[in-house]
Amino acid sequence: MTFNFFLQSSVEVDLSIMWITIAGFLVFFMHAGFTLVEAGFTQAKNAVNIAMKNLMAISVGTIVYWFIGYSLMYGETSNGFFRWSGFFTETAPHDLFFQTMFAATCATIVSGAVAGRTKYSVFAIFAVIITGLIYPIAGGWEWNPDGWLNSASFMPTEFIDLAGSSIVHAVGGWAALVGAYMVGPRLGKYVKGKVEAIPGHNKTLATLGVMALWFGWFGFNGGSQLAWGGDDTVAATTIVLFTNLSAAAGAVGALVTTWIWYGKPDIVQTLNGALAGLVSITAGAANMDPYGTFFAGLIGGVIVVFAIEFIEKKLKIDDAIGASSVHGVVGIWGTIVIGLWGIDSEGGIGIFNGGGYEQLVSQLIGASAYTLWAATFAFIFFWILKKTVGLRVTKEEEIEGLDIAEHGIRAYPGKRNR
Repeated sequence: MTFNFFLQSSVEVDLSIMWITIAGFLVFFMHAGFTLVEAGFTQAKNAVNIAMKNLMAISVGTIVYWFIGYSLMYGETSNGFFRWSGFFTETAPHDLFFQTMFAATCATIVSGAVAGRTKYSVFAIFAVIITGLIYPIAGGWEWNPDGWLNSASFMPTEFIDLAGSSIVHAVGGWAALVGAYMVGPRLGKYVKGKVEAIPGHNKTLATLGVMALWFGWFGFNGGSQLAWGGDDTVAATTIVLFTNLSAAAGAVGALVTTWIWYGKPDIVQTLNGALAGLVSITAGAANMDPYGTFFAGLIGGVIVVFAIEFIEKKLKIDDAIGASSVHGVVGIWGTIVIGLWGIDSEGGIGIFNGGGYEQLVSQLIGASAYTLWAATFAFIFFWILKKTVGLRVTKEEEIEGLDIAEHGIRAYPGKRNR
């Protein structure tokens, strides 16, 4: 994402700055949504720990991204792989604020997957790593003009990821999957080879969280137009419209799938379907028509149901809230779908809209690169942490709950927390 002041009138510049700043407010509010979703989908005895991790992700992410992350992503010197302008890069304040919210989001995605058994200190260290190194280096591949995903030397055509289906969500999602694998399952999740449900303690809280995320996503995607005024106003509001459409389609896709498969509509999977719809359109919100948007969200809502089942039951990886499916698997789908239904100002670029295979190939290359990057470096850093400080709390601490073990307080005083 880049911002060009020189092609706009002073009024449009002011409007654009205001829009980007407001969009940053909305993305900040998404962290409240993540907190509610993760707390609601996990046990009550870990609710304070969830809140502390999300508070720490936005706090640590802000400082680390300001210190080094922004420079690695948008610095003046570039080799195509990463950029650099020194520590504490000076830039337009609204742009730094908006980009910081994205970096913190990437860290937050990891939090829920490893909930209930991971040391608080481990997540704090990994939040520094992902916001300071893993995310910004990967983001620079696409969101700066010299990134290798924009280079004709590497790509058949320019890779598209408007607001981060791959850059933010897949990177965070694959890091979450690796983290959940490395830390191991929660106690009682797999008993004699059988998968045991560990229900979240408050589905209503989780529903409120999804609504907050849905609301914040209008800024996440809409703000990524990075301009307001004239044609940019139409583009930004269209992005917001398509974001809402895809989320709705994702919720319906998951609802119908679970109704058929389970015999009843499932609230947890339907909520994940809405999030999957949002992730599905995050890359292509500016490069899809209404029909492509609808199918992107609908199929994303179906995919997430099967992805959660596959990771939990076949891979035997205990992702406590399904973050790796919602953000990792569906993040890849949201990236690839541009090669199927994508459009640009000159017409269709997706194969179903009369385009060739070039865009699909570029999307596959980009999605694969982000998958390999995130999974590889997350594994390296989690392995180092496992061999040094250790990833898990003790068995006794996990049974008691991380609220007491790590923070000395309960979310719900006077109640027995499970």
